[in-house]
Amino acid sequence: MQPSEACQPWQDEEGRVLARNLVENVARRIEGQPATVVQSERKNSKQSAPLPYSLSALQIDAAKRFNMSAADVLACCQSLYEKHKVITYPRSDCRYLPKDHFKEAQSVTAAVAKTSDALAGAVKNANLSLKSKAWNDSKVEAHHAIIPTSKSSSALSGREKDVYELIARQYLMQFYPAAEYAEAKLDFDIAGGHFVAKGKKLMSPGWRALLPNNKSGQDEELESLVPPLEKGTVLTCTRGVIKDCMTEPPRHFTEATLLQAMTGIGRFVQDASLKKILRETDGLGTEATRAGILDLLFKRGLLQREGKSIRATASGTGLIDALPEKATYPDMTAQWERQLHDMAEKKVAYQPFMSALESELSALMLSVRQGPIPQSLRNLPANPATFKKRKGKGGGNGRRRYKTKA
Repeated sequence: MQPSEACQPWQDEEGRVLARNLVENVARRIEGQPATVVQSERKNSKQSAPLPYSLSALQIDAAKRFNMSAADVLACCQSLYEKHKVITYPRSDCRYLPKDHFKEAQSVTAAVAKTSDALAGAVKNANLSLKSKAWNDSKVEAHHAIIPTSKSSSALSGREKDVYELIARQYLMQFYPAAEYAEAKLDFDIAGGHFVAKGKKLMSPGWRALLPNNKSGQDEELESLVPPLEKGTVLTCTRGVIKDCMTEPPRHFTEATLLQAMTGIGRFVQDASLKKILRETDGLGTEATRAGILDLLFKRGLLQREGKSIRATASGTGLIDALPEKATYPDMTAQWERQLHDMAEKKVAYQPFMSALESELSALMLSVRQGPIPQSLRNLPANPATFKKRKGKGGGNGRRRYKTKA
């Protein structure tokens, strides 16, 4: 069911219906009523291969796949680059390749086959005449994406091999066709309500064949999910089904989702005018420094790991409580990034920026010193290094939400 405007007072910020009596009324009203197809759509779509890795993109995937920390991924990359010389410069924020590099595909893929037995089949089936959108000179600045080199090695450790194969697999995807899907959608009018049925089926995996544990999704026919019906077809709605769900508080960060948040920090900015600035920059930190930032927070006892989750410690929570609100949001970073960008473009001078920055930081520190001590800090031991880490607190109240479908 697509809720109408009349339902808005009973919906949450994401459009989910929170009043069960409302959906029960809809379910009763549509039972046994004509269901008229008001729109029927069937189409084919294609999904291109993902681009080769930047360091952050690699760290995110390695965290998801192997539960590796950002620091561990960077260390493996440095070894693969400096010691084994089997990948290109790893501290790159770019996901594109220079066009001239395309002519090296034969030697690079041959090295991948020698280095990784698991990818030998993928190399054999690659079509080196295909040229994905990754080769784009206008997108390459100081460094290009992280890819394998034409050198091979049989001396990689287990972790090094895991990271190498991620990089190599992402590169090989550029020589595979797009994944092809069949999509279908039906819009129904039932007793004046708008109901939608839709489905998507993978027809040709293309580059997706290289994904670990790839499932083609071709077991269930699209017609069984969304039958081919012409516009104007009238069926009968036998009954309405109510699906009870519970909203959940935001999940704790993992290494992967925290890195994603750092690279996409713009969505956490309060000032809408500053969101675009952070979308166009590296976010919080750079490709080379994010691993170090996280490592420092763990060493100082401000963050702690609980399984795959990352949570704030009592010290970390206390620190945030002690800071002025504007210092706890990335808006301030966005303003500095804008001025640094203008400086690089020679639109503003260095000294005025530094003078204003020093004054702002001095005022910030003064307000912290003169402000009251937050309650969250009063119970901490005098020496933060000696206190026992406590579990971070969850948050959010579950709210019941409902879905109605014909």
